[in-house]
Amino acid sequence: MTDETRNPEDVAPDAEKPAAEAAPQADAPAEDPIAALEAENAKMKDQLLRTLAEMENLRRRTEKEVREAGQYSISGFARDMLNVGDNLRRALETVTEEARAGADATLTGLLEGVEMTERDMLKLLEKNGIARIDPAGERFDPNLHQAMFEVPDPTVTAGTVVQVMQAGYKIGDRVLRPALVGVAKGGPKPAKPEAASEADAEAPAPGEGIDKTV
Repeated sequence: MTDETRNPEDVAPDAEKPAAEAAPQADAPAEDPIAALEAENAKMKDQLLRTLAEMENLRRRTEKEVREAGQYSISGFARDMLNVGDNLRRALETVTEEARAGADATLTGLLEGVEMTERDMLKLLEKNGIARIDPAGERFDPNLHQAMFEVPDPTVTAGTVVQVMQAGYKIGDRVLRPALVGVAKGGPKPAKPEAASEADAEAPAPGEGIDKTV
């Protein structure tokens, strides 16, 4: 049998397939325009909130940077002034008590002038937020102190600063220079607080990091 003489009933099912397949597509519900607008509105609101949060974070960072720039801008100058202060202190320490007791008016006036200059300089540093680090009797803190040697002393708690060779200074939260100290060893171990912070737990034990070559 040729295609021209095929029974119409034989081709009817194939002809009806496209219509049957298209039926489910025609039955699909149309998208709700209100729901679409609500979704778009929620998306835009989320983007706006994120942008506002980023702007607020940027504002805070900028304020912090400006504040720190003003606070720490004199760090270099302050370090130079510390060297001047060290020289003044050394000059005063070279004069013994015996020499002071027998000094004439000229030497006495000179010493008083140097002492006054040192006091004024320290006041000026303090006025500009520069604090002195003089940790005699305190527990050794590697963030603020630099241990130069150990002092055997069984009567003093281990890790206690027993001698300050050179005072340190800090400006705000930054250390301009650490205090050069001698640390006790051989004494009782320091008592641990009941709730030690993670920073204390990770801190080096007293005596660690000490330069023993000095």
